[in-house]
Amino acid sequence: MAKLTSLQLLSWLLIICSVSTIVASKSSDEHETKAVDDYLPSYYAQPHKNLLNVIDSCWRLNHDWSSNRKALADCAIGFGSNAVGGKYGDIYVVTDPSDDPANPEPGTLRYGAIQSEPLWIIFKKDMVLTLKNELMVNSHKTIDGRGAKIEISNGPCITLDYVTNVIIHGISIHDCKPSKKGMVRSSPEHVGERSGSDGDAISVFGSSNVWIDHCYLARATDGLLDVIHASTAVTISNNYFTEHDKVMLLGHNDEYTADKSMKVTVVFNHFGRELVQRMPRVRHGYAHVANNYYDQWLMYAIGGSADPTIFSEGNYFIAPDSYDKEVTKRETHEGGWKSWKWRSSKDVFVNGAYFSPSGYGSIAPKYTRGQSFIVSQGSLTPSLTSDAGPLQCVVNEPC
Repeated sequence: MAKLTSLQLLSWLLIICSVSTIVASKSSDEHETKAVDDYLPSYYAQPHKNLLNVIDSCWRLNHDWSSNRKALADCAIGFGSNAVGGKYGDIYVVTDPSDDPANPEPGTLRYGAIQSEPLWIIFKKDMVLTLKNELMVNSHKTIDGRGAKIEISNGPCITLDYVTNVIIHGISIHDCKPSKKGMVRSSPEHVGERSGSDGDAISVFGSSNVWIDHCYLARATDGLLDVIHASTAVTISNNYFTEHDKVMLLGHNDEYTADKSMKVTVVFNHFGRELVQRMPRVRHGYAHVANNYYDQWLMYAIGGSADPTIFSEGNYFIAPDSYDKEVTKRETHEGGWKSWKWRSSKDVFVNGAYFSPSGYGSIAPKYTRGQSFIVSQGSLTPSLTSDAGPLQCVVNEPC
């Protein structure tokens, strides 16, 4: 082995010091078992300089974010940008982590989530919530975890069922379990028997104007995030996904043609290690998958069936070291997919990754002026996604 020069030794020392600084700045509680290499994107000798993406630059530099929380509702982009959540309602403070699915008590998350009027839900302190049945979130709600460490784990998790205008921001949802058949209240006026959830982290069912931002999602019994049954106008952004098989499903099944109306924007997410497939998997509808960071996969990254339209733009794909280098996977008979509109633009492919395009004609998202945003070149994506997941926000400081 050749001897290292003095300059090379100095460079390696600078890299080690930089890595140590990054690891020290991470939350010791959330990442206490992680090794140094887990904080570095693969195939990079040193960490990237953080860049605020267009969503984060809208609010994170404000010192008074905690006294002006509802300004967040104006920062969404993409198809879900009209999701106002609880912007036009009161602030509701969660003080009690307990849960009663049929008759929730004031001060609990469930009590706030089922109310009929708009509410902006925040948390008084750090909490770990283990729900006794799926959390039914009513329309015009924001669940805002900023300023506290909030986890929903080791029980049933979140369901949006035929609702509209919901924002979920800054919480960790992991180790989700199926729920048993039982009575669950979905509004102050209605309590009904639910047959039991599948164990998704977040299930969006027949809903619209939904924005899911800066969450951590891992290890659910079923999917991490499902958008199904003609749900539409959804943005999924700045989330950190890890340790799961079937990550994100967009579209119910091949026979459910009502999902042709589905439009979803998947942007600025970090798809981390130990993910297998469906980042996302799309049926029938349209998915704009932009500026996401893919740190390897076990089977494939982006897939679909039933003639969906998928525009992959400005993503950063690092293929696994195994033979599964292809980003894309179609579920259909041989050659039946050649007319499907799947296109790649501005993407970066590392370690042998490659995208198989198909179809003809325009594929650009038909955004309104309020939905549109500029997609960066894929080379910037590692920096734009470097703060994916819940942020460690401190009151009276930029987040």
